[in-house]
Amino acid sequence: MINHALRGLSAAVLALSSCVALAAPAQADETLPLADAVATLPVAAESRDGYSRDEFRHWNSGDLADGCNTRAEVLIHEAVDAPAVGPGCRLTGGSWFSYYDGAIVTSASGLDIDHMVPLAEAWDSGASAWNAQRREAYANDQGAEASLVAVTARSNRSKADQDPADWLPPAAEVHCRYLAEWVGTKLRWRLAADERELEALDEAAASCPAQTVRYEPAP
Repeated sequence: MINHALRGLSAAVLALSSCVALAAPAQADETLPLADAVATLPVAAESRDGYSRDEFRHWNSGDLADGCNTRAEVLIHEAVDAPAVGPGCRLTGGSWFSYYDGAIVTSASGLDIDHMVPLAEAWDSGASAWNAQRREAYANDQGAEASLVAVTARSNRSKADQDPADWLPPAAEVHCRYLAEWVGTKLRWRLAADERELEALDEAAASCPAQTVRYEPAP
């Protein structure tokens, strides 16, 4: 069992490192076995004091000058069959694969854009110390494939703000992928895990020996 107490030492500088990261140069991609990536996570107690979804501005105007917001841009990017894009970025047609539950969706209105690490969980894990601009960047992050994912509204609302200690996708065959994307997102944004979450990740990683985690630290 990984020594969680030692990893907890890094939590004392979590808020400071999050602020310093704003001025830090971009870092290279990292690829680690899932178990090693879990071991890299700082550990800290969670607190939801002061949380509101309004602390994370979303959806903003997106990454492209296309008249679409972040939600629509993610839907266009993740479509299996591309939708038609009409005036006001209205999407018609198209199809999507919701990997959480293996469902094919043929209407954009049937999809939610899930924050891999939910906004409330991010707040609990270090984002409460960020400024408004960094929280907006997090909430609209299209710089990593795993950060925002189009899934059925049903599966997203079942997940809500739960971490992997309490929720995993209904499709058991994607659990290793999901865990890797969860851990990669936390590492990308230098977010901590609490003891219970960490124990669940440690245990699950043992069942995913071939799974790797690839992430690039957020600017």
